Amino acid sequence: MSTKLKRGDRIDILAPSSFIEKEEDFAKGIEILRTWGLEINENKCLSKRFGYFAGDDITRFQELEKARDSKLIIFAKGGWGSARILEKEPNWGNGFMLGFSDTCSLLLSKYSQGNSGSIHGPMVSSLSREPKWSLERLKTLLFEQYVDDIQGIPLTKGKAKGEIIVSNLTIATFLIGTSHFPDLREKIIIFEDVNEDIYKIDRMLTYLRMTKILSGVAGIGFGSFSGDICTSEWKNLLKDLVLERLKDYNIPILFDLPIGHISGNACIPLGYIATLNADDGILSVHMPID
Repeated sequence: MSTKLKRGDRIDILAPSSFIEKEEDFAKGIEILRTWGLEINENKCLSKRFGYFAGDDITRFQELEKARDSKLIIFAKGGWGSARILEKEPNWGNGFMLGFSDTCSLLLSKYSQGNSGSIHGPMVSSLSREPKWSLERLKTLLFEQYVDDIQGIPLTKGKAKGEIIVSNLTIATFLIGTSHFPDLREKIIIFEDVNEDIYKIDRMLTYLRMTKILSGVAGIGFGSFSGDICTSEWKNLLKDLVLERLKDYNIPILFDLPIGHISGNACIPLGYIATLNADDGILSVHMPID
């Protein structure tokens, strides 16, 4: 279990994916972290650019290794490139590591290798767009190790209990068959994604079925898949697709959880015991008692 943060702790910001474009959003995110009393270690690599990455693979890998023992690594932004670092087999510590989108590859790898601390949640460049409840949720998780329940829409009835894993669907799909993808048996898995056509989501869910990777999973949840603006028709198509592809697993399924590429990206710590209640539409994460 990762150690709670306290005011005055020093943390690290890393950019393992694409380079930082929106410097104003990035600066606002840093200011939020500082208002929480956190000190930020200097990282000259945050201004680097190599093609569409924030530095070449070696540089981004070395920055990750250097920050291994940090109490908190928070990623600057997503994009693409994190999975390339996994080819070099990072050595994971047990501090908090926070991100989503492309950086899910690192969160999943850290969890799969038996290390605690992975958190699916807002990154530096998205912090300033989060509503108050989401920021308070993240601060409470980091400093007090507690999170409130969140609400979704039940698609199939039932209750599931097990370790929770959250990932971008595309990123998770392309890690299958590697040592960086976790065993999902008796786990609760939550997927999110953005800007993917229905047929591409269908393709990925079909691939998950064919790999048998979902065999034995305890429950499944779905976060946001389309950003802040989504037609009801598109959401209904996705809901019907999820139900058609997964109903024969006979497990509880929640839909439309506030997780992912939206303003209101509820942070979830990977590896903690959770309850997915598809009778009432509630996802609860049971935080350990000190």
